Amino acid sequence: MNETHILSWILFTPLIGAIVLLFIPRERDNLHRVVGNVFGMLGLVVSLPLIWRFPIGSPGYQFRESYDWIPSIGAHYSLGIDGISFLLVMLTTILGAISILSSWSAIQNRKKEYYILFLLLQTGMLGVFMALDFFLFYLFWEVMLVPMYFLIGVWGSDRRLYAAIKFFLYTLAGSVLMLLAILALYYRAHEVTGAAYTFDIPTLLGAVPQFSTTLQRILFWGFFFAFAIKVPMFPFHTWLPDAHTEAPTAGSVILAGVLLKMGTYGFIRFSLPLLPTDAVARQHIINILMVLSIIGIIYGALVCMMQKDMKRLIAYSSVSHLGFCTLGIFALNPHGVSGSVIQQINHGISTGALFLIIGVLYERRHTRLISEFGGLSTPMPNFAAIYMIATLSSLGLPLLNGFIGEFTILSGVFQVNTGWTAWAVVGIVLGAAYLLWLYQRVMFGPVTNPANEHLPDLNMREYATLVPLVVLAFWIGIYPKPLFRVLDVPVRQIVEQVNPGYYNSATAQRWGEKPPEPVAKEAAQSETNLSKFDASKTQKPVSSSPAAMIAAASAPMATNSAEKR
Repeated sequence: MNETHILSWILFTPLIGAIVLLFIPRERDNLHRVVGNVFGMLGLVVSLPLIWRFPIGSPGYQFRESYDWIPSIGAHYSLGIDGISFLLVMLTTILGAISILSSWSAIQNRKKEYYILFLLLQTGMLGVFMALDFFLFYLFWEVMLVPMYFLIGVWGSDRRLYAAIKFFLYTLAGSVLMLLAILALYYRAHEVTGAAYTFDIPTLLGAVPQFSTTLQRILFWGFFFAFAIKVPMFPFHTWLPDAHTEAPTAGSVILAGVLLKMGTYGFIRFSLPLLPTDAVARQHIINILMVLSIIGIIYGALVCMMQKDMKRLIAYSSVSHLGFCTLGIFALNPHGVSGSVIQQINHGISTGALFLIIGVLYERRHTRLISEFGGLSTPMPNFAAIYMIATLSSLGLPLLNGFIGEFTILSGVFQVNTGWTAWAVVGIVLGAAYLLWLYQRVMFGPVTNPANEHLPDLNMREYATLVPLVVLAFWIGIYPKPLFRVLDVPVRQIVEQVNPGYYNSATAQRWGEKPPEPVAKEAAQSETNLSKFDASKTQKPVSSSPAAMIAAASAPMATNSAEKR
């Protein structure tokens, strides 16, 4: 693979696997499992070169690919990643490979269709994090919806059809509103800038400051509902517990680990640039979102303590944990945004491990009721050890991954409002309470149910799915510096864009935070190039609109990026 097409290889490797499975006869069950797992692992393998090829510290999007797709409407096949999407792409490929492996013995019927749909789902999720064209982004956003609907509706538990339809309707409702907002952005940007119609994401978002405050508000809320439902934020969360509870184990892992992050990614990538430039309108929106985030943190934790089903308990814990992520995003400072991204990665690791653990028990006992278990640490000591690590990771114990994300978010929110921070801390205490209480009821005490006396401990395949997540939990908890380095430049760019006065504030001076110098240099170079262009092309005056500036600056930026690599 060369760097020009590396993102396309990562994106379409799962799709190639799905196409290969189409030509394998239905009765070859074992071959379907083998091919599905091979392409699940290949999806991870082809993404590994990003780890050493990603240019840390370089501004803008990397590994850009852009080709005309539907020129008549300005749609392009345009891909690119920055530090934020790089981490989410790696999380997707890791959890995708692990999820498919965890399905080896859990899926006993319609294996061909299952692995095809799961690989299609993988392609859709990767496309959301890579797309730099709104038309392409929306296509991948919707492509993800169909495979997940069938994974829940066909291979789920007793109430699977109810959960699948509820998931589909909620997500589709948000998607329709987002589509209307994309079209409004598309047409209005053309009217304001006078440039050609385009779906290019940087170009359209660059034109937003020229819109009226009313239109900025409308666009923000249009995108907001799609992302809030996907996260899900309170009160748009009611589809999540049913979908998690009824989905197969692999579906729950990928739903919690990746699909929910599409909402938080959307908030960072699109909602922040769409915040109104008017200070009063912006602060009003931020106050609403902070309050909703805090309600979600505390409400989700309280509801967890009332659950009788283990899987439903972990599902509601996602409402609480993702509340921290949205809280950090709308703090609009480097600690809040970077902490939010790291906590998204942490949530995928720890909650994904907890769903895998529940899946192990369900395969052995075919029940998820907490009352059916007790004393499992005696027949399953290795399982108990890994379960304890996943629990401590989820509740945020120092030296495990959950701590560094929550600490960074709280430090960012503390800079903005100490009251919000105090309420968020209540959620951490409640989180420790419900997670430890669940562990105590399932693992400690005597074995009261005879069916649990001789449960087998973890097998090698189950170790292969759980141990990598345990290693990642310790690595991020002990040495998170590489993640902060990857996030440094894109986070500073976002904060400079959406909170331009931050780096001149006393808080930024106290923390020694500096504005993104590479961006300033690129802007200066852009102005020089525009001046030269204006002098040499007098018959076509250069527009001062952000769309025109971005278009003019794209060529030298691409050259500089290539020279750096």
